[in-house]
Amino acid sequence: MSTSAEILTIRNLTKTFGDTVALNQVNFSLRAGEVHCLVGENGAGKSTLIKILAGAERPDDGVIVVFDKEHRYLSPDESLQLGIATIYQDLQLVTSLTVAENIFLGREIVTKFGVVDYTAQHRRATELLESMNISIPSNAIVETLSPAHQQTLQIVKALHVNARIMIMDEPTASLGIEETNALLNLVRRLVTKQIGIIYISHYLQEIFEIGDRVTVLKDGKAVQTLTVANSDVATITRHMIGREHSLFASRKSIASSDLVLQVHNLSKRDHFAEVSFDLHQGEILGFGGVIGAGRTELMNVIFGADLRDSGDILLHGHPLNCASPRSAIERGVVMIPEDRKLLALFDARSVRENIAVVDNEINHFWLKLGQELRAVQELIRRLHIVTAGTGQTIGSLSGGNQQKAVLARWLLSKGDLFIFDEPTKGVDIGAKEQIYELMAALVREGRSILLVSSELPELLAMSDRIAIMRSGKLVTMVDARQTTPRQLLALLLGIDDNGEFTR
Repeated sequence: MSTSAEILTIRNLTKTFGDTVALNQVNFSLRAGEVHCLVGENGAGKSTLIKILAGAERPDDGVIVVFDKEHRYLSPDESLQLGIATIYQDLQLVTSLTVAENIFLGREIVTKFGVVDYTAQHRRATELLESMNISIPSNAIVETLSPAHQQTLQIVKALHVNARIMIMDEPTASLGIEETNALLNLVRRLVTKQIGIIYISHYLQEIFEIGDRVTVLKDGKAVQTLTVANSDVATITRHMIGREHSLFASRKSIASSDLVLQVHNLSKRDHFAEVSFDLHQGEILGFGGVIGAGRTELMNVIFGADLRDSGDILLHGHPLNCASPRSAIERGVVMIPEDRKLLALFDARSVRENIAVVDNEINHFWLKLGQELRAVQELIRRLHIVTAGTGQTIGSLSGGNQQKAVLARWLLSKGDLFIFDEPTKGVDIGAKEQIYELMAALVREGRSILLVSSELPELLAMSDRIAIMRSGKLVTMVDARQTTPRQLLALLLGIDDNGEFTR
């Protein structure tokens, strides 16, 4: 762990929004060359804290000390000038520009005639990338880069402006196993340059890979700061949710022999080929694979969001030929997509409207507002959705509560086959537990679930069987209860018993 002097100290930081106390006398510190992890359930105050450090919010009380200089608050410009760079989960890049143009955006190199010197920018960008052992062409258009390279580019931008404090907010949320490992290695290189890093992640295993200290936020308070080397998952989890929590406890299988879904030789060019599997009533069939394996594309075809090239899909023994999600929903097939903001939510609309938007009974011919309100309120209660009321805009809810609102929508629609694509991505442990309980309740009611997940413990704990996909092929199917995490990882990566990669 870094023994360097503190470069950032927060004392008694307090912030309220109306009657809501977002931060309550929070104390926090960061040393040069340290990775200080910040964890907590959705709504614990993490986002408010980093917004204050980035200058996007002003605290009501407290002191921020940056490199021995005391501040009551920071403006965005002051934050950048002090060397604080915030790397958000949502990319802050202009995807139509090149890598070099993004690095120098707003700080362009110009000739004596006031014209942008693109050659100099590409040369300097290449030097910066090579100094960090990053193999990204400086002239590549950003939209052609992988999510991992785009996330890496945001870090390079921060290095260009001489950032000495980096705040990383869920940097691996959209990355696969190999891409996550590459980014974590980059974080390790950054601390050797004495850069202090505040690292926010819902993936607790990352904390134990790169963290020096971890501070737990709960209900706006910093309840504990621990040395990672002397802590464990159970301890951190207990502080986060205020009780013991058996992560990924095994689920009793209740799958029947009745077939719900049959997929035969399903193909979509450039995405997946000749995929076949069956799904039974009351079963959770997991789909594991690295990024690019074709899992989401397969689910999109089943849900009618994309068209197949060949193959057959049978639902309860009858052909399922959905040309659109609407037709799939009418047949009882519903989907919780990976990107809820882009594909599931109407951010500016209310919680009530987002939940009731697809209900076939309440909104069949006439709006029955009283019936709709009662149904929405019951689902909010059942799923423990934290909201100021049904009229609150859904975009203002935490990620976990947004995800539960999407689930509430499909419960209202009386879906029969549920497709969960990365259902716990970007949500905290408490919300994960509630989502798992809901999934278990669905299969107890006789529903069936297709589960796409990049979290190995989640696949092993929630699935009855796991379909392994690599490079667009379903290569094998395993019993989740007879498979160890090590075996599952080897299957996902295509590693045989001798440690060699297979096709």
